[in-house]
Amino acid sequence: MIRIGVVSSLLAVALLIAGPLGTRVGLWPFVVGFLLLGLSLLLGLTGASLSLVAAVRTGAWAAAAAGLVLGLAVVAVPSAVVLSARGKPPINDITTDTDSPPPFVAILPERAGAPNSPDYGGSKVAEQQRRAYPDIQPLVLPIEAGAAFDRVSSVIGDLGWRVVAADRASGRIEAVDTTIWFGFKDDIVVRITPRDGGSRIDMRSKSRVGVGDLGTNAARVRDLLARLQTGG
Repeated sequence: MIRIGVVSSLLAVALLIAGPLGTRVGLWPFVVGFLLLGLSLLLGLTGASLSLVAAVRTGAWAAAAAGLVLGLAVVAVPSAVVLSARGKPPINDITTDTDSPPPFVAILPERAGAPNSPDYGGSKVAEQQRRAYPDIQPLVLPIEAGAAFDRVSSVIGDLGWRVVAADRASGRIEAVDTTIWFGFKDDIVVRITPRDGGSRIDMRSKSRVGVGDLGTNAARVRDLLARLQTGG
């Protein structure tokens, strides 16, 4: 039983790595990646349980330790993902301006064929965002639009986002951020608008796939705005 537990836990580790990695490099769609992630959770639970039972029955704790530790470690990763989704609305489009979200322009060719439309979801999405992320609002900087554009460009560079377009005349920057684990592509547009005594910064971050985003887009918006407030 100890051997079965260890093997189950090792398979769980392999699937935990293979699911996201295969999605990232394009071997299979993200749905398959999530299925493999779910299977790794089941195998991790099985491996840890069998190892624990075997250790209790035989007293061979040292032999069962690998299956128990690896199994629990695998279970912890998907569980953390599930827990992070608690309280997050099933939306994937976050913006500082829900009345007039900055539109995607230059990035549209890259979104061709993406499951999620580049269009904003309207009042239904806006209301869910307001309830979940009431702090996400436009940012006003006490600097003129050109300087604000330069600051935004600098921060985006620091964050490592890939810039698709940077139009100083219209005050628009479009970029793409790739998530670490599954390699999802999320699209970003920042709009800089002159106003008396400064500039207004609006931002929008939207996923190309998936219904919900586990709060990823909201975290991205908050990160950029916080960096802009502190000067980068």
